[in-house]
Amino acid sequence: MTKRIVIITGAGIGIGSATAKAFAALGDHVVVTDILEKEGKAVAEAIVAAGGSAEFLAYDVRSRERADEIVADVEARHGKIDVIVANAGIAHKAPLAELTDEKWDLTFDIDLKGIFRLVRAAAPKMRARKSGSIVALSSIMGVAYGWDEHVHYSAAKSGVVGLVRGLAVELAKDNVRVNGIAPGYIRTAQLLSEENSLGAAGAEKAPEFIPMGRLGMPEDIADVIAFLASDAARYMTGQVLVVDGGLLVGRY
Repeated sequence: MTKRIVIITGAGIGIGSATAKAFAALGDHVVVTDILEKEGKAVAEAIVAAGGSAEFLAYDVRSRERADEIVADVEARHGKIDVIVANAGIAHKAPLAELTDEKWDLTFDIDLKGIFRLVRAAAPKMRARKSGSIVALSSIMGVAYGWDEHVHYSAAKSGVVGLVRGLAVELAKDNVRVNGIAPGYIRTAQLLSEENSLGAAGAEKAPEFIPMGRLGMPEDIADVIAFLASDAARYMTGQVLVVDGGLLVGRY
C-alpha cells in the first residue's frame, strides 16, 4: 500500500506527539509540525529511529502564509495529503475581569482559526482527488462542560464543533470527511499546569469524579483520532466524539 501522508499540528508534545506515533505505527508518513521546534524534531527523530517515516516542519498556525507554504510543499514532494489532524491549541486561565481582547483573540487565533487556515489551504486538492480525512480537536468544554476562568477557551472549542459540522457538509460531496474529538481530562503538560489548568494536585483528585477512575492518557485520544481517519470510519462525517472516561455522562 502507498503510505498515507498525514499532517499533524502541535505534534511536539502531548496528544499531538502520541498521535504522530500512532499514525507512524500504522505505516503512514507523518509530517510533524509545531511551533516548538526542539520538541517537534525529537518526535520525528524518534519515529524514524523506531523504523517509521516522519519529518518535521516548523509551523505557527497563526500564519496563513505558512499554512499555504506547508500544504504546497508537502503536496509537491509527496503528491498528496491524506489526513490532517488539527491539534494545536492553547488554554490559559483568565478570570473574566482580566480577559482582555488580546487574550481572547489569541485563543481564537490558535484554537479555532488555526484549524480553518490549514483546512482552507489543503481542501482544494483533497476535493479534486475525492479523498481526505480531517480531524479537529475540540474539548468537553466545547461540547457540554463549563469551567470558570476559561470562557475564551470554551467559546473557541465550541466554535470547533460548528466548524466541523459546516466543513463536513460542504466537503462531503467530494468524499472529504471532517470529524472532531472532544477530550476530557488528559494527562498532559497543559493539564498539570496549575497556572492554566488543574495542576498536579487537581489531577490527583480528578479520578474521583471520572467514572472510569483515571485520567486519560494522550494515547487514549490518539487511537480514536486514528480510527476517525481510517476506512473503518468511512461513513462518519460531521461528528465530534467525546473521549472522557465517562465524565460528562457521569456528571450530567
